[in-house]
Amino acid sequence: MRNDILQKLMETIVARKDTAVESSYVAKLFSKGEDAILKKVGEEATEVLLAAKSGDKQHLVYETADLWFHCMVLLAQHGMSVNDVLEELAQRVGVSGLDEKAGRKSNAS
Repeated sequence: MRNDILQKLMETIVARKDTAVESSYVAKLFSKGEDAILKKVGEEATEVLLAAKSGDKQHLVYETADLWFHCMVLLAQHGMSVNDVLEELAQRVGVSGLDEKAGRKSNAS
């Protein structure tokens, strides 16, 4: 079950994109536009940092879940999916972080 939770959540986010804003938090976020979604991602990222600093592991998990959720909303806003991120992570498995970062710099040139 846990293996497909991100996919199920992504499907729910996409399905709620066009529902009534009165009945869906996700629809309300989408109706406010990308700036509102970006603001929410930023807020959640800050809350993750604060939770990490507090040392409360359960709070860190809770806030990280919120951040992931809002990042998924942002992906859906751009017509992307959690699978796009999972594919990118799969490509990085077994690759040194230093090598991966250096590869990004050389590809950007």
